[in-house]
Amino acid sequence: MGLDDVAQLTPHRDINDILVWLARGLEDILEDQLIGLYLTGSLTYGDFDRGSSDIDYLAVMTRELEPTPRENLERLHSEIGERFPEWRKRIEGSYITKDMLPNVLPPEVGRPYVNQGEFWEPDPPYGNEWLLNLHVLRECGIALIGPEPRELFEPVDIADVREASKRDLVDERVPTLDDPHAYDDPHVRAYVTLTLCRILHRAANDEVASKREASAWVKATYGQPWRTLVEKAEHWTHGEEMAPAEDVREFIRFAQGVLR
Repeated sequence: MGLDDVAQLTPHRDINDILVWLARGLEDILEDQLIGLYLTGSLTYGDFDRGSSDIDYLAVMTRELEPTPRENLERLHSEIGERFPEWRKRIEGSYITKDMLPNVLPPEVGRPYVNQGEFWEPDPPYGNEWLLNLHVLRECGIALIGPEPRELFEPVDIADVREASKRDLVDERVPTLDDPHAYDDPHVRAYVTLTLCRILHRAANDEVASKREASAWVKATYGQPWRTLVEKAEHWTHGEEMAPAEDVREFIRFAQGVLR
């Protein structure tokens, strides 16, 4: 895909401008180290909401980042944030090496990761979202630079995806049940609610579903009391309140029971 195509990729002019700036910047900084740059997340499967969604991407490289390119990438993200303040903290991206791709289990090594307007220190390793992200990226991702996703990313067995989803619930969500402050943030409450919808949908269906599709399936399949919670999460936007934290905890317990 050329930069002219990227400039018209989405219905949002400012997001297109960000993607062009990002693509051009990565080409300039990484040069032949860059294999591909991929748009993923809600922008790629028709589920994007300007009030709550992030701009998600993955960069695949031939080798790990060295200090100077990393500093230049940090500067690039700072410039993008200054030019587009609405999106300063809502651009989420990872920088991985090609040799990580064959792993079914999350790679043990950390990867450069940008979120909330900055690169995290130290580089965080992937959790169980690793395989889920690869699955969705191969099926729905968009190549801004480099080969098409299906040329670079191997197929992911749906059984492995389901197992990763279950681990995500058991390892990442269940332990938060006893943390009194885990769901103080309404953004976290909305995000976890919609993530649980996708986990429940994935346990019973093979196809990739957007959060909206998975939420509709949960409401139709399980009804109340989860319909109200899910609808509040669907309509949540930054700066607004969400359903109570205890409702989210009860939804986690329900999902845990379904997946046993």
